[in-house]
Order: sequence, then C-alpha cells, then structure tokens
Amino acid sequence: MHAAIVLLILILTYLGMIAGRIAWLRVDRTGIALLAVIALLASGQMTLDDFGSAVDMPTLALLFAMMIISAQFAESGFIDLCARTITGWGGGTAGLLAITVAIGGALSAVLANDILIVTIAPLLIAGARSRGFDPRPFAIALAAATNAGSAATLIGNPQNIVLGAMGHLGFWTFLAINGVPALFALGVVFTVVWLQWRRRIRDAIPPEEREPPPVTAHAIDRNQMIKGVVALIALLVLFSTPLSREIGALIIAALLLANRKITSRTMIAAIDWPLLLLVSCLFAITGALNDAGLAAKVFGFLDDRGLLPNNLLLLVPFAIVTSNAIGSVPAAMLVLQIWPTPPAGVLYALALLSTLAGNLLLSGSLTNLLIAEQAERIGTPLTYRDHARAGVPIALLSLGFAILWLLLTDTLPVLPYPAPAAQP
Repeated sequence: MHAAIVLLILILTYLGMIAGRIAWLRVDRTGIALLAVIALLASGQMTLDDFGSAVDMPTLALLFAMMIISAQFAESGFIDLCARTITGWGGGTAGLLAITVAIGGALSAVLANDILIVTIAPLLIAGARSRGFDPRPFAIALAAATNAGSAATLIGNPQNIVLGAMGHLGFWTFLAINGVPALFALGVVFTVVWLQWRRRIRDAIPPEEREPPPVTAHAIDRNQMIKGVVALIALLVLFSTPLSREIGALIIAALLLANRKITSRTMIAAIDWPLLLLVSCLFAITGALNDAGLAAKVFGFLDDRGLLPNNLLLLVPFAIVTSNAIGSVPAAMLVLQIWPTPPAGVLYALALLSTLAGNLLLSGSLTNLLIAEQAERIGTPLTYRDHARAGVPIALLSLGFAILWLLLTDTLPVLPYPAPAAQP
C-alpha cells in the first residue's frame, strides 16, 4: 500500500508537470511539486526528517551561490551595458543579430539564465522597437542563444548543475565535451533566424509606435562590474582546485554579499526561490520513490530489457520528449533517482541534449517563457508559431550535430553495448 500511494503521487505530479499547471487553479510546476510533498507528508509516506535527508544540499548550495554571483552582474549594470551595446550597434541588422547571439550565448554559460533574461530582454526588445526593428527575431535569437550557450558549462543552467553535482562531473571535462556542440548551436541560431527574418526586420514598427513603455534599468557601476568579473574568474580558478565546487562558489558569493554599495537584501531578493523550492521538492518526491523500493524495481525492469538510456538511440528521444514535456530539471532528477550510478557519458549527453532540445518549443525551457513574457509586457507578443518557425530547425540541426559529436568523442554509443556472452 505504501508503494502504491507513493507511485500514485509521483504519477500525478509528473502529469501535472506535463500540463504545466492544475486545471482551474493558478498552480505552476513549483506549486505542483510542493503540493506533492505535502501529500506525501500528510499521508504518512514521508516525514520532515525524510524530506531533509532527501535534499542534496551541495546542489542547492551551488545553485544559490551562482544566483548571487549573477545578481552581482545584474545590479552592477553589467548586463544592462551588454544590452545597450547590442541595441547601440551602428552596423547592419546582421551584425546586430550576431552580437545578440554572441552576448546571449556567452553570458548564459556562466550566469543564471533567469536573472540574465529578466535584466537583458526588456532592454533589448525596447531598443529594437525604438529603432523600428521587429523585436521578435531578436527575442527568439536571444532565447535560443541563451539555451545553446548554457549547454556549454556545468554551471550554465539548473539541470547541468543537478547532473554535475549528483554525478560528480568535472567542470573542465564538461566544457570539453559540451562546448563545441554549444558553439555550433550558436552558429545555427544566427543562421536560421537571419535567413527567416532578414527581409522583415527593418521598418517593421511604424514611427508612431516606436516609443516603448518605460523599462527599468540599473545604473552602471564600473567598480562593481570589475568586482563581478574578478569574482567569476576566481570561481573558475577554484573549480580547478580540490575544493568542492559548492564551497568555492559559496565563498565567492559571501565575498560579494559583503558589499558597501549593493545591499545583501537586494542580492538575496534576486534569488529564484521558486526554482530552489522546485528542486528541493523534486529531491523529496524522487527520494520517496527510492525509499518505497520502486526506483530499484523500475531500474531492474529497464535493465533486464535493455531499455536503460545508455545509448543515443534511447537517450535522444528521452531527452527531447521529457525536456519539452515535464522540463529538464524534473527529468534529470528522475533519471538520477531511478539509475543510481549512470555512466558519466550518459550525464554529459543528457545535459547537452535536453538543453538543446529546449529550443524546439516555446514551452521547452524557462528561458523561452521568460522572454515571451517580457516581450508581451513591452507590446510585442511572441506566439508559439513565431517561435516554432525558428525553434524547430534550430533544435533539430543543433541536436543532429550534438549526436555526431557525442559519437566522434566516444561519449556515448548509438546502440546499447552487447551483453557479454555467458561463460561455459
């Protein structure tokens, strides 16, 4: 009975993740995960102590620290400066689009994407409107480039952090394996968006509609910018030492919080607390699956039938479907709970493929949804159709190269390894 209740709650939770909400209620994926944890507690399937022990604190600590570091860049005006650099470009629209892709991709590899997007997207969209350009191709390019760039590093997005922390992946090895496909994907983003929109970018906004709504901007503080850049460089150096990543990141975050100009309240307010709550709840939900003995049974079932995604034939469709259905973070958490010790190649490939697959649909990643929300606020709605026209070819071309790269680097085979022959 215990296992049946846990399984029912898990199934309902992930069905809610697929829907993205609960019908007739304004409950998002974080709310769904929280309700599931409360259901486990109320039904006696989990205690608060179980909840606490299920949460992987190193993962949460690294997520928290990276958000503090990203907040330093936002509050110092660094991200605003990048946005103004893009919109102030005096060359042609091709150069403007290329700079959008380059800056979005580079920043997303080292900063928390939600903080980055909330800061840069309004300025970029408003700047494009003020010049009479259609903001939609720039919004699409920024979203796709942010997804692609974040695939390059272990700290690029939440699912990479979860997979890296739980799988003990090396930072520089991660970059060596995933960096090249991420760079290729950035090239794909520029090429696809430019080919589709090059004749429709200029003079798309009538002069009387070019004045955008007021957009909040941060004051430029060069000293704080330098402090943020030095902190990021120091963090990368610490990643090359035996010190654990989460402790190194927390040390850097603590030094940034000890600030004479930016208050700690401001920095902490920039934290994406719903994301941290979502990850915590998913740890608890999947932990209950393990405690009930269901994870071992599912693993045994898949292993006996050769259905573990330890090859590209199975992992690619799994990554594409789950990242666009339940989200990359819930998918990563489920894999790690069911599969106690997956090969490192599976984790590197899952991080890469699930992130690039996020460009397929508008709902495929939080980044896409955040940019669509910012665009709508400034009077430039971004529809599913607008996004899909570019997103589908971007995702398919990027995934195609990524698969080829994973094969060439022997990260993961196409087919399952043959089972060893029985000994006589």
